[in-house]
Amino acid sequence: MIISGIAVALLIIVYFSSGRKTGEEEITCKVVKGPVEVKIHTSGQLESENSENIVLPAVLSSQNVRVYEIKITDLIEEGTVVDSGQYIATLDHKVIEEVLTAARLELETAGSVIEDAKLDSNLSLSNYRDLIVNSRADVEERKIVLAESVYESPSVIKKAEMDLSKAERKLDQDIKGLEMRQRQLGSQMERRNIDFRLKQTRVDDLLKLYDALIIKAPKPGMVIYAKDRFGIKIQVGSVLSPWSPIIATLPDMTKMISETYINEIDIAKIKVKQKVTLSIDAFPDKELHGEVISVANIGQPMPKSDSKVFEVNVRISGSDPDLKPAMTTGNVIQTGTYFDKLYVPSEAVFETDSTKFVYVKNNDEVHRQIVDLGDENEDFIIINKGVKEGDILVLNEPEKLDDIKTVGWEIYEEQLRKQKEMKQNAETGNTSAKDSIKTSI
Repeated sequence: MIISGIAVALLIIVYFSSGRKTGEEEITCKVVKGPVEVKIHTSGQLESENSENIVLPAVLSSQNVRVYEIKITDLIEEGTVVDSGQYIATLDHKVIEEVLTAARLELETAGSVIEDAKLDSNLSLSNYRDLIVNSRADVEERKIVLAESVYESPSVIKKAEMDLSKAERKLDQDIKGLEMRQRQLGSQMERRNIDFRLKQTRVDDLLKLYDALIIKAPKPGMVIYAKDRFGIKIQVGSVLSPWSPIIATLPDMTKMISETYINEIDIAKIKVKQKVTLSIDAFPDKELHGEVISVANIGQPMPKSDSKVFEVNVRISGSDPDLKPAMTTGNVIQTGTYFDKLYVPSEAVFETDSTKFVYVKNNDEVHRQIVDLGDENEDFIIINKGVKEGDILVLNEPEKLDDIKTVGWEIYEEQLRKQKEMKQNAETGNTSAKDSIKTSI
């Protein structure tokens, strides 16, 4: 009885094991002909297409101010709906007060320098004028001497003439010296006045900046914090600069877009004006529609990955008061619709380093068929050549692969020929470009 029981148990195990194995081997599908939609599924985030930026005061960018960083000391809560002119944020007054105090001291110093320069100028010019008065008196005296020497000897007359000429030259030199000194002092005074005006302008600009440290809304809207260059949202304590001046934005809630990222494998399929169906995680029953409005030309690396993604923006048709910035969206981008195409499940296609093929079952025989593939979606792949409608394909790889015949090598050769032609065309294009550059040079 024990031996018989063991034998029965073994038979049951063998029966069910062979049944499962047979079931696995018989997983098949048919080649179907009909319409195929190619879609790409991705998640995104709602943003406003148009928004008004709330920025640092414009006077902060003035070259006279020379304040390159300023801290936010107070900021209203994100999501607050504000009216035009309503309070948004406060910037650090202490920094401006310190700079303003130093600027006022510089202005006072510049004013003192001008007053000292005026006194020195008046004194210097007064000395020059005294010299001219004395030189003119000397000339008049020499003229009298010359007139009185008319009856003297020629040598005395000659000496009187020479003395008069010398006195006249000195008078002329003193007059020219006064003119040059006036121009020199005028130039120096102008430079000091320019420096004074610059310092006065800086003080004025700092006073304007000080009065503008209370930031107010330029128009009604919902406050959304901006992000710094590291992607971190602006908050109390954040440091801004004239080169990164955005504090927050007031989005236009009537025109929304979904900002999403597509991996580099699928980005070639994405084109502007493609239709998109969107869902909102916060409102599962809502279905929105839109279209692709922009596709980035340059990719960016994914965090902690070597792969690249490209930014794609989708404009949502119409408006919905329930939509809010930063909501998560599910985007289904329709990249292509094909009619009367042969297609099979993705699991039916196998590949090596050089070929792609399917396993076609004909009665009890299975052969390996090389195929030419078309576009694909998440579930199906279009087959351009190699199979016909109604063919039975095996979805899991059969046993004894070495005994399976491979057909369709003409398809593989055609693919190689096309690749070779594309390579030659590319090389020809590059050569032509190089020749044109040489010719232009």
